[in-house]
Amino acid sequence: MLQKCEGIVIRTTDYGETNKIVTLYTREWGKIGVMARGAKKPNSRLSAITQLFTHGYFLVQMGKGLGSLQQGEINTSMRSIREDIFLTAYSSYIVELTDKGTEEKKPNPFLFELLHQTLHYLNEGYDQDILMNIFELKMLNVMGLYPNLDKCSVCGSTDGNFSFSIRENGFICHRCLNKDPYHFKISPASAKLLRLFYYFDLSRLGQISVKEETKVELKKIISAYYDEYSGLHLKSKKFLNSMDRFRDLL
Repeated sequence: MLQKCEGIVIRTTDYGETNKIVTLYTREWGKIGVMARGAKKPNSRLSAITQLFTHGYFLVQMGKGLGSLQQGEINTSMRSIREDIFLTAYSSYIVELTDKGTEEKKPNPFLFELLHQTLHYLNEGYDQDILMNIFELKMLNVMGLYPNLDKCSVCGSTDGNFSFSIRENGFICHRCLNKDPYHFKISPASAKLLRLFYYFDLSRLGQISVKEETKVELKKIISAYYDEYSGLHLKSKKFLNSMDRFRDLL
């Protein structure tokens, strides 16, 4: 049965000399895999639509296993991302996190919209680090993780100076620091942004200016939380970290 869906290409794998297995994250069905026959041929009508990060509309022959991609119509090719090695690195991490953090055929229109908006903003030149942090924080709920970012994880207080505790799963106020001697000391700015990024609607994103030292704090905390709770080990994150070091040398 032929069905049409709106989707984003989040992974491609070569299959044989001319074919590709394409993983789409779709608005209608969540994550699905499809066979794109002949897509590796330069003159194939499926060549452009099966490029990584492409957002478009796909006509799929659905079956019990892999679907078969019949045709597609590009909405946005995300060309700016593919032409910039740093944007490619950030976007590769975003789509791999989507891929590894979701199960097949579990629709999540919220996540589809989040992924689409994040790639769109990256393509438009918004701050890559901020977009990555927002996406990481919003992916936590998708993976069944719920950090406490609006009160102290120990006593429930909403006032005071907050640090971040991996052990206590979120903010910890100055009165409860003895509960976790390994807590992360963070600035009020970092605490505010962690809360903001976790809760706010990405479609309302304006131009956010964040100090470099605050970015470093955010990255350290989010990375530590993912290492402890997500169970994910992503190649794209390692590559992204190596790209950061390379960028520092430029």
